[in-house]
Amino acid sequence: MDMKVEAKWLGSRHFQAEGPSGNTVYMDAGRQDGGTGQGNRPMELLLMGLVGCTGIDISMILERMRQPLSHMKIEAVGQRRDERPQSFTEIHLTYHLEGDLQPAKAWRAIHLSEEKYCSASASLNASIIPHLVLNGKEVAPLDVVEEGLPD
Repeated sequence: MDMKVEAKWLGSRHFQAEGPSGNTVYMDAGRQDGGTGQGNRPMELLLMGLVGCTGIDISMILERMRQPLSHMKIEAVGQRRDERPQSFTEIHLTYHLEGDLQPAKAWRAIHLSEEKYCSASASLNASIIPHLVLNGKEVAPLDVVEEGLPD
């Protein structure tokens, strides 16, 4: 399955990109690198794509599990190499979920996204470390039992 995106140079370090969805994204380098600050940095877009991909997965999985999700916010913090290429080496994803959710099922949804469904995380060569904050309280993976949960 192929996917095609195009980026048009707008001058300096500024680009306009469009993919099959027809939506436009602007990218630019920082001012220190000759950019104009008129778009997201490409590495920001990588993290945004990752949280979007896993967020879509988790909302669908929890819905199938009949877990009533009322709010979700995902924070991504990526550590990058100092030398070029300055790729991500480690990414911490913190899932802030709210609703009448069973912690084990919330963790199961996170793990299914990470290990089976999220194409973005599968495409990155970085360690991805998930964290769960459920209804304002951090829930460690060892605090839950995953026995008997549906795939």
